[in-house]
Amino acid sequence: MDTDGTYDARGTHADHVPRPAGPPPPAGAPARPADPPVAPPRGAPGARTAPPPPPAHAPATGPSTDRWLRVARPEAGAGVWRYGHVARPDEGPDPARVRALRLGASITLLIWLVVWALLASGAVPYSHIPLVFLTPADWWAFGKLRVDYVPPVAYDIYSLYNSVLGLLLAVWAARLGAWGETLRALSGPRWPRVRTLVSLAGAALCAWLVWTGRVPLLNIVFSLVPLTWLQGGGDRYAAAGVTYTLYALVLLPVVLPFARWGGWLASVRAFFTPPADAPVRETAQPEGPSPAEWPELRSAGHTEAADRLADEVRAGRMSDVDCVRIRRAWYASQASPTRRAAFADAVARTGAAACAHPSGARDLPVRTATHDLLTGQLRIGTYADDARNPYGSRGAGAALEPGLLGTSLLAVGPSGSGKTRRLVRPVAEALGLQALTGQAALVVVCAAGAPLGSDDAYDVVIKVGDPASGHDLDLYGGAKDADEAAALLAEGLAGDLPDMGRRRAATALAQLLGPFHAAYGRFPGVAELRELLDGVPERLAGLRAALEAGAHEVMLRELSARERQSGTPGDPGLTLADRIALLDRPAFSSFFDTTGTTSPFSLRALEHPVRVRVDLPERGHTEASRLLARLLLAQFEAAATARADRSLFACLVLDDATWTLTAETVRGLQGLRSANAGVVLTLRTLADVPEELRAALLGAVGCRMTFSGVTTWDSQYFAEAWGTTWVETRDVTERAVFADQPLTRAMHALRKVVTGKEVVRNAVTVREVERQRWSASDLAHGVPAGHAVLSLTGVRGELTPPLLVDLRS
Repeated sequence: MDTDGTYDARGTHADHVPRPAGPPPPAGAPARPADPPVAPPRGAPGARTAPPPPPAHAPATGPSTDRWLRVARPEAGAGVWRYGHVARPDEGPDPARVRALRLGASITLLIWLVVWALLASGAVPYSHIPLVFLTPADWWAFGKLRVDYVPPVAYDIYSLYNSVLGLLLAVWAARLGAWGETLRALSGPRWPRVRTLVSLAGAALCAWLVWTGRVPLLNIVFSLVPLTWLQGGGDRYAAAGVTYTLYALVLLPVVLPFARWGGWLASVRAFFTPPADAPVRETAQPEGPSPAEWPELRSAGHTEAADRLADEVRAGRMSDVDCVRIRRAWYASQASPTRRAAFADAVARTGAAACAHPSGARDLPVRTATHDLLTGQLRIGTYADDARNPYGSRGAGAALEPGLLGTSLLAVGPSGSGKTRRLVRPVAEALGLQALTGQAALVVVCAAGAPLGSDDAYDVVIKVGDPASGHDLDLYGGAKDADEAAALLAEGLAGDLPDMGRRRAATALAQLLGPFHAAYGRFPGVAELRELLDGVPERLAGLRAALEAGAHEVMLRELSARERQSGTPGDPGLTLADRIALLDRPAFSSFFDTTGTTSPFSLRALEHPVRVRVDLPERGHTEASRLLARLLLAQFEAAATARADRSLFACLVLDDATWTLTAETVRGLQGLRSANAGVVLTLRTLADVPEELRAALLGAVGCRMTFSGVTTWDSQYFAEAWGTTWVETRDVTERAVFADQPLTRAMHALRKVVTGKEVVRNAVTVREVERQRWSASDLAHGVPAGHAVLSLTGVRGELTPPLLVDLRS
């Protein structure tokens, strides 16, 4: 029971992925996955290709699995990278408050320095009165130390008294001038480091003052210690030990307050702690056992399985994919005690290789992005330190996850802005990893040669128009009903034609697909469908004869209706024939087979954790590629909403949605949210979408993204979609000041000569006004290169305003 039936395919039909991998290798042997679950290639059923061997390590660019599991993931807002996240306050320091703090601290510091200098020189009268009452009276004469009588320690005590008095004044000035608050406000997020450096500098200064005798603390202590102790009884080593012990006892109370305030102990611990393989800010773990010890298995009594997995983690043989996959399989096995026992037995036997993906793969060949499979998040950048971003979001990681992609994402940006490299490929990579853990099904549609990962990163790779392609594509999306197949095909063929209604096109196709399926038990191929739509007499006569032989009276009436409409004004058949002719080309002669000699892949397999990539021949067959993209989008929406098991997150990633969206598919985007599915669309410009659909498209998707370089026309749509917000504005009005007194007028005249400006008085008016969150001009001209503006909506209704994201960090 390696998979417990969780990931097992139920056959090799067109709407299923193939069988799962075989049993794992014996203990001690290197892990070698079985054949991947791919549909049989065209013309060679049962042929298979070997995937790359699974890695026996955690993420290639991340920490060890044990350390990765221990990092805290606190709750955060939608779109915030939770791995090691440290929350910031919602509001930053007020600039006016910072200026006031800086001015107050400067003034109090200057006053303290002046007073301390006066105290050190004895220029402050009566400052020594408290010392007079604490020292012998014969030390003083007329309020001053007697020069020729007092012992040398009296001068040291007097100097130390002035130093302590200056220290007390410094504490009072620090409290009065809020020096600590000022330093914290000026340091910002670097406050811990600045505090440590300031405490080191303060400790070094005080230690230097004591060591050099400018603060005669050492002199006083040594004068109180018997001379025999300092001499060590003639032993120089004992004398040195006593001397340095006194040095330590004197300097330790001086340095200790700085050490406690600066957090030296924590800094030393962090310095000697072995660094992680990847830079991450770790926070305290919640109380409880470590996840690396698999406490959920231990609490259920499966100690042997938990020990095996814990040993795999410690030995580095378990990756993050293994951890999440096995954890998900454990929760899926809670349905019955039999499944739990079978799961525990499989884990005890095979360890990290248990419950493997049907392909046998346990990781991707290459990772280019940062992933956290425990939360399902993908890091795409950092929220920029920009005034238009909320203070609490600045510096936090920007992340995507299925809970956000479930509302669909639209990204618009010109060529070269980074849509494919910084968004599409990371998303495809993240969903591919989640498919390996049994949590997602992925379909990527792109142009041939797009840098979206190697063929080894996918279970099924369909290269339309390439004779070397190992897989075919089902033109009818695995539909068994003629009306359903006609509706899907009509969307791909005529969904972008405003003059032809989708219903008329679907009716014309159904009048041919239904009779053909009734007569031959299959749907027509591309060439056959083209001839039927063109009304070729021989083809129609043959179909009629087959229907008559099978006594299909209902289908004969359908065929007769199509024959009556063929060739009449407004007949959609001719237009549909011209469109299907785009696929009736020599390059596609071996594709879209319906005779049963091959098993074409269909999107009905979305109930399985399958990874599919469809390469479209955009270079030589642009119109055909757009037709297929429209068809795949319509098939995906139909298949995702028709799934019986919606536990897997299904996602279609469309690298270029130019002239792909139709009114029906835009309406279908909104239904994907409740079906645990989503679509990722990228466009160079909104001009590639019919004008009447642009506003509807922005309203149908929950996540919107604009890259740098978009035009003001595109920006206007996004600015309207993101709406307005209330902001506080300050209006300053200058009013000339007229003086009545001669002296005041003279001062004003002198000021005008010096500054060249009239003497004015400012009147400030503060009010709240409604402004656009991002104006069209800001989106077009204010987004730096390598940045994007992103707004997110979660499937549970979480909303984030449009934020500026640095995609390079």
